[in-house]
Amino acid sequence: MGKKRKRTETEAAANVKKDETAPERPKRTLLGFKNNDEDKKENDNTHVVFRNKEKVLVTCSRRISFRYRHLMLNLVDLLPHCKKDNKIESKESKGTALNELVELKSCSSCLFFECRKGKDLYLWMAKCPNGPSVKFLVNAVHTMEELKLTGNHLKGSRPILTFSSNFDKSPHWQLLKELISQIFGIPKDHRKSKPYHDHVFVFSIADDHIWFRNYQISSPHTGAQKLDRGDLEKMTLIEVGPRFCLNPIKIFGGSFGGPTLYENPFYVSPNQIRSLEKRKKAGKYAKKVKAKTRRKMHELENPLEVDEFADMWKE
Repeated sequence: MGKKRKRTETEAAANVKKDETAPERPKRTLLGFKNNDEDKKENDNTHVVFRNKEKVLVTCSRRISFRYRHLMLNLVDLLPHCKKDNKIESKESKGTALNELVELKSCSSCLFFECRKGKDLYLWMAKCPNGPSVKFLVNAVHTMEELKLTGNHLKGSRPILTFSSNFDKSPHWQLLKELISQIFGIPKDHRKSKPYHDHVFVFSIADDHIWFRNYQISSPHTGAQKLDRGDLEKMTLIEVGPRFCLNPIKIFGGSFGGPTLYENPFYVSPNQIRSLEKRKKAGKYAKKVKAKTRRKMHELENPLEVDEFADMWKE
């Protein structure tokens, strides 16, 4: 048998083999080659940077009118981080179906337009699957096609969200502000968005209603000329559309249901408003009938005297 090599000899041979091999090739990416130092820097930064992965599912119920469908499509154009889906039957079990759809589409929020009787539009805003969710009645709807305003901005650009000071007065308005800012705020570096801020979403409270407006930020410069910071006051706002008003009905603790966190005491359903209008019209008809009966009774109580010359020309 041959003699065993000493340990020092085997280690020296291994070191020689390592030196003979070629250096490792850097990783190739779409932006070029990456070294190990760059990978280490990226790994260090991943623990600090927060990436917003908000995605919104936008859908509606069946038998929705064309005007409300156009409003939904206008919002889809304004939100590049949203996903559309087919219409859903508005039943009691719609919450479970919508939660499943949101999970299948890998979204975290949902905007559901529910139309009833072809007249009333309800908007559900929900964070899925744990909530909270809000139910609104949508009034004063004006789509972009109706308004034909002069404002215009890039499709897919990121908006600046502005809220009136009333949102900080009570806790339910603060909750609505946070929910709206998460759903309507477009994530930074989203693949379908553009890295520009050229329009403003305005949410203001008046008469316990949330009024929505969309304005373009226009500046007086021409061509590629840039504005100085002192000239920012010269910027003007031009309305683009759409317009709508949200009347909050209830805030739920879960997604499309759950415990009621807030209920609007001033809310009157559109069915009650229509029934009151019908009663008023029915009251008008009853007044007319009473007036006719009173006239007949008056004629019977006060008959006309017989005229002497009534039969004079009959002969």
